[in-house]
Parts: sequence; structure tokens; C-alpha cells
Amino acid sequence: MIYHISINDFAIIENTEIDFDSGLSVITGETGSGKSIVVTAISLALGSRADSSYVRFGKDKATVELAGELDGTEYVLCREVSAQGRNVCRVNGRLVTLAELSGICSRLADIHGQYDNQSLLDPENHINVLDRSSSEISVIKSTYMKSYANYRKARGELNTLIAHEAENRRKLDFYRFEINEIDNASLKTGEDTDLEDRINLLKNSEKIFGHAEKAYAAVAGERGAYETLGDASSELEYIESFTSGLASASKEINDIYYRLEDVISDLRRILENSTYSPHDLDIAIERLSLIDDLKKKYGPSIDEINAYRDRIAAELTEIENSVMEGVIVRILANMREAWTTVLLKDGKALTEARLKAAEELQTRIITEMRDLNFRDAMLTAAVSPLPSPSESGLDSVEFLVSTNKGEPVKPLTKTASGGEISRIMLSIKKITAEYDLIPTLIFDEIDQGISGKTAAVVGRKLREISKTHQVICITHLPQIAAYADTAYRIYKDSDESSTYTHVDKLDRDSRIEELARLLGGETVTEAARENARELIEKARQPVSE
Repeated sequence: MIYHISINDFAIIENTEIDFDSGLSVITGETGSGKSIVVTAISLALGSRADSSYVRFGKDKATVELAGELDGTEYVLCREVSAQGRNVCRVNGRLVTLAELSGICSRLADIHGQYDNQSLLDPENHINVLDRSSSEISVIKSTYMKSYANYRKARGELNTLIAHEAENRRKLDFYRFEINEIDNASLKTGEDTDLEDRINLLKNSEKIFGHAEKAYAAVAGERGAYETLGDASSELEYIESFTSGLASASKEINDIYYRLEDVISDLRRILENSTYSPHDLDIAIERLSLIDDLKKKYGPSIDEINAYRDRIAAELTEIENSVMEGVIVRILANMREAWTTVLLKDGKALTEARLKAAEELQTRIITEMRDLNFRDAMLTAAVSPLPSPSESGLDSVEFLVSTNKGEPVKPLTKTASGGEISRIMLSIKKITAEYDLIPTLIFDEIDQGISGKTAAVVGRKLREISKTHQVICITHLPQIAAYADTAYRIYKDSDESSTYTHVDKLDRDSRIEELARLLGGETVTEAARENARELIEKARQPVSE
């Protein structure tokens, strides 16, 4: 339960503290006095979303500290929200994450705000209400969820495998394309360098031919260097018969003569091969361009392109040799087994338990609704099959209601008003409180849309719930406030610069004054006070357990 809350610089609340007791605590006050702000502050301490707008104007931060007990352990929960939006959570002085705080608080208190009744309008929430009403469902549902988890695991493995196989097929096609592209190119090591030389040669073939031709004529032409050197060599050979002094010169000229033969041979080859061909140039350029494109895709050199080809060829072989079919069959078999377990055993048992619990729950809700002035109310907890299993089972659950005699049951959204929704929710909460382990229930204006006798019945129901739970209720109706074990009044005042909100715990006399105010307005008459006393006295009458 919640013992204490301290609120500082939160909205229009500068500083206030509230000590809560067990039983039914009721907070009243004028419209706009800050009643719902207190609930918002409690909600913040219990882990709701923080907002910098909570910070009182002109202040650096808002602080809410809540003390309570859960499972025999005392907790002090603290939330700080700065004007810049920084959010700090502490449990017993220790910094914690919001998730850690919420994990504790979800078991400490359950808050029903002014608009939380709308959750009843969402059929997806109805199955949880039904399931929590039966301990048998809890046991069977636990078994079902294990089976469902096995099914989900098998299905997940299968989906992963199928996706992997699809990826492998994509790789197969892609790798085959790449290998064919590289193979069709028939690359040879050093081919790119040779092509670059050939292209350069072809591009300059005319210049090369002209100059080579002139060089050839100068060397091998008529009276060229070759012929001249031959004549010189012959003359020196003749002189050598008369003197040995020119033997060295004759030898050098002969060496030059024979080396010049090699030069002439090279020049002749160049002349023979230096025929300009635009077609040959285009072919060489196209070939080199192909090699450059392959380099961009597969590697910076021909050797690396071929190495890449060998790697993907090996991976291609590995993929082609994989035994995916057998694995898929095994996974499919596991999935079918899990599916069978879910559908035919655990799921069916869960459905049967829900059908049984639905009959019991709807009977109890109808009883509570009629006690809340729904004299001709009818309610059905409809259990319907789902097209496929879900984590919750094979069923959907929806509450169908009729609040008027002779009218067929319909979805809540098409039948109930705001006030009726509040009372239906209270009927359900009265029942669920019997097995709900959450010690504190907080109701923010559950009296929305009701008045008079119905309000008194709601007050009595809250009192009944407070026998097993701590109940904190925000209300503007005296018929409900009269049932309080502990009463509080929230009010605000102001000075020249600011507005302040205060919360007072009421004694008997001030409680009578507050009820009289709720009954008669700001001008409290003795008749209103007497009426207030009567309401309190009537509320004190024993409540059946």
C-alpha cells in the first residue's frame, strides 16, 4: 500500500504532503483545485511518462516522492523532472532506470483515470479480464504458452531457413553470372600491360613508321652507314697486310658493322609491323576497357580477378552441395508437432476453461451491475475462435452488454454511455479485486456521468473493495465521499504573484463541512450540514463481506 506522498513544484502545487491510510481514502475539492494533479503526481512516481510541463512555472524541477510497501518490503520512490526535460528515477535512494521503477510500481498500484474506462471499449483487453478471473485458466494458459513458444521457435527457424535458402539462390545466380563474366573474358596475366603498349604503338604508328623509315634509309640505304662501314672495313683489312698498327681500329669497325646488322633487322621489323589500322586500335581499346571494368568489380589486377573467381567458384560449389531439403523437412516436422500440440491439446483445453469461466464471470458481473442500478442489465462474455493461434490462445473475447430490457446484447461501444462504462468497469473491478494481488487501487473521478442513488451505490462498492485493497478515490460527489474511511480536501489560494494548491486531512467536523459544500455549494447551510451527517451515518452501516 501507499503510505505517503510528497509533491514539490509540480504544476500548481508548490509543496504538499499527504499521509494515506488503509481502507477507502477520498479526495474532494472544487473543479480546477488540482484533484487530478495529485493523481498525475502519483502516476509519475509510479513510472508514467515524464513531461517538462509538469514543472511549476519559474522553478528548475518538479519532485514527487512516494513511500509504500510491497510484499513486506518498504519502498521510497522518487521522480525528478527538470524544466529542460531531464528525468531522474530513484528507488530507496538508488538511481534506477524507468523500466526498473515501472517493474516495481506495476505491482504496487493500479490507477484508473478519468479516461481509463475507455480501455473497456477495446475488446483486446477483455480477454485479460476473463483470464484473470480463473486460477484454472492461469495454469492451462501457462502450459499453452510454452507450447506456443515451441511453435513460434520452430516457425522462426523455418522462416530463417527459407530466407537463408532464398539468399543462397540469389547468391547462386549472382555467382554464376560473375564466374561466366570472368571466364568469358579469358584473362591472361600481363595482358593489360601488353595492351597498353600496343595501343600506344597503334596510336603513334604513322610517326613511328616515318622516323623508322628515315633511320633505315640512313643505315641500310644506298651509300648508307652499313655500306660505308663495309667499305671502310675492306680498306683497313688491305692496310693490315702492310702494318699492324691499324688492327685495333679495323676490329672495332667490324664490331660496329655486325652490330649494325642487328639494328637494321630491328628497324625492318618495325617497318613491317607499323602499318596503321583503326580497326586494330578499336579492338585493343575495347579489350582494355573490358579488363578495366572487370578490375572495378573484382580486383585491381588480373591475378586478383582470377583469384576472386576461384573463391566464389568454391563457395558456389559449397552452396550447391548443401543439403537444405533435409533440414527444411526436419523443421517442418517440428513445427507440425508444435502446431498439433497447440491446436488439439493445450489450445483446446484453454478454450474449454475460458468457456467455463465466461459463464461464471458474466453471471457475477450481471449481479454487480444490477446492484449498481442496472436493473435489467445483461452481459455476455463472448468467446470466439481466432483464424490462427495467438500468444493468448485460440480465442478472442468480447464483452457484449445490454442495459435496457428487451434490447439484445451489443458491443460496449454501441451500447454504453460514459457513466454506464464507469459503473461496468467498477462492477468488473469489484470482482477482480478479489483475486488481484495489487494492493492499491486509485480511481480518478469514477463517478463520471452518475449522480444521486447510483452515486451512493458506487460509493458502497468502493467501500466493499477497500475491505481487501487500499482504495484512493478522487470524486466531486458527496454520496461517494460519505463512504470514506479517510477524507481529504484539496483547495487552492493565491497571492499577488502565484497560485498554490493545498491538501488537508479532514476531521469529523471539517468533513461534514466539506460534504455540506458538495451538497449545497459555497454557501453552507445547517440543512446541508444535517444532510451531510445523514450521508455519513448511512455510509457507516455495515457492508457485507
